[in-house]
Amino acid sequence: MELLAPAGGEEQLEYAMRFGADAVYLAAEKFGMRARATNFALDDLGRVVAKAHDGGVKVHLTCNVVMHPEDVRELPAFLEGAAAAKVDALIVGDLGAAAMARRYAPDVDLHVSTQASVCNAEAAKVWHDLGASRIVAAREMSLAELAELKQGMPAGMELEAFAHGAMCVAYSGRCLISDFMNGRSGIRGNCAQSCRWEYALMESWRPGEYYPVEEDGKSSYILNADDVCMLEHLDELAAAGVDSIKIEGRTKKAYYVACVVNAYRQVLDGAPASAFMRELECVSHRPYSTGFYFGPARQTPDNLVYVRKTRFAGQVLECQPAGDGQWRVKFKCRNNFSPDEPLEVLCPHEPVRPLRMTDLRHDPLSRTVVLTDGGVSGWKPRSEEPYPVEVADHPAEHYYALVDLPLQPGDIIRALDAQELQQG
Repeated sequence: MELLAPAGGEEQLEYAMRFGADAVYLAAEKFGMRARATNFALDDLGRVVAKAHDGGVKVHLTCNVVMHPEDVRELPAFLEGAAAAKVDALIVGDLGAAAMARRYAPDVDLHVSTQASVCNAEAAKVWHDLGASRIVAAREMSLAELAELKQGMPAGMELEAFAHGAMCVAYSGRCLISDFMNGRSGIRGNCAQSCRWEYALMESWRPGEYYPVEEDGKSSYILNADDVCMLEHLDELAAAGVDSIKIEGRTKKAYYVACVVNAYRQVLDGAPASAFMRELECVSHRPYSTGFYFGPARQTPDNLVYVRKTRFAGQVLECQPAGDGQWRVKFKCRNNFSPDEPLEVLCPHEPVRPLRMTDLRHDPLSRTVVLTDGGVSGWKPRSEEPYPVEVADHPAEHYYALVDLPLQPGDIIRALDAQELQQG
């Protein structure tokens, strides 16, 4: 199966490619369902696509918001720009947008977004007649329904399914709660995730008296859905006829993309899922379940806990032999950490390994110089050479250290939290 990863920005794209995605999906400034992602300028899309293609990775461009009249007026230029950038596919959920895509970008594959909620083969056939080559299945389908859908689809038409990430309480994002409460439309890509908030019941004659909507005395997040995780069921997705598994998360950071893509890549390539389930616990997530694939999706009404067991400590920039079985590494600090903390290194096609670090030094010349009206700010480096420090506590600045493993540029150094250390 194809491994399709989110690329909400340039760094996410780089890590998706580095850790084994076969394809990425991303958005330009308009028409994508994740307005809060970094996204890409349409004028820059050609460079981004060329970069992905050079790495053997396909690019799917989202164009799947609910289209209003003003959107339709802007679509021709957008679609022509996408075609000129040589994107591999357009992900479309609106019938009018699909017809226009055939007109203004006829050489680009047309994929039907999960926003279209395709749940049956008859709907797939209609989309196929309109020129679609792939269906992104509604996330509310069971595994058995997915298999039946695939069996009834036109020959050669592909099936894509979400395997990992956040679930929506509504049918594939068809929700007006955020729009009603915040003026931020979920179906226009700007959801405030109002379903994740804590709610209570109030009677009109008793203003200010709130009654929790629960039974056990805890808080109540009655609309809060679990995240889906199908890492342990990839064989079943393949047996159902799924051609592409999709990781949700275009608002997620690069560390999330790296860890999740790495786990799914390794299991798709034959590693046991049990060896990489821990990886999925290392990134920020809600409790995992299997979504609708094996029955009703599970809610987590008693908390809104985001679990994360590791921190993205550093991004490797350079690494050179230093003798005596050690290597001198230069890295960009991403979060505060100490070399005395338990550290690990994450790199493609390798098991996660513990990392020992000593002789930590800060590169003062990597600090960003702030310019003011009077010129350079008053900051002055204590040295122009890297100097010893006990902690790396300047994110985005560069550090040097001795490590006991050879590393490659782009590798991830991460720190484990105390709970993860106790669990071993």
